[in-house]
Amino acid sequence: MNSICVFLGSSTGNHPAYMDAAGALGRELAVRGLTCVYGGSCTGLMNRLAESALAAGGKVVGVTVQALKDKEEFHRGLTELHVLPTMHERKNLMVQLADGFVALPGGIGTFEEFFEVYTLQQMGFHSKPCGLLNVNGFFKPLELMLETAEREGFLKNPHQKAIIRARNPGELIDLMVQKGVSS
Repeated sequence: MNSICVFLGSSTGNHPAYMDAAGALGRELAVRGLTCVYGGSCTGLMNRLAESALAAGGKVVGVTVQALKDKEEFHRGLTELHVLPTMHERKNLMVQLADGFVALPGGIGTFEEFFEVYTLQQMGFHSKPCGLLNVNGFFKPLELMLETAEREGFLKNPHQKAIIRARNPGELIDLMVQKGVSS
């Protein structure tokens, strides 16, 4: 495993634990020599992730679309910044650049991006590990939703269990590396 794509909020959230977790994940990726791939923003959790990884000597690759680049300010210190014409092309490049995917707390964009790579995994388009960093119990409702989908016959157990879950970055990355090696 050489790189992990992180989906997370461009806001800070209402609890300091979210910013702490983004910083801890950025440092953990850098210390392990894993390139961090993310949306490229210089705001909220996204900024903390990038700043922490860069400060620890890591590589950080941003991937965005021109429409966002025209409206928002993006991190100027990234190792690389890719600007693509469409969201479809953006997400496709993120999948190509990453050997695994992690979601931290975020909004609808975070959920959509994570569920897309999870769906692609389920359908056999890739075998890269997908993980949730469950900070402050943020993903507990999502875990309950997946359990309900399984119980009601809409999600098979192996697919529900395919999402790697942890409460700290080191544990999550360890589990993802193990999963990536065994795939």
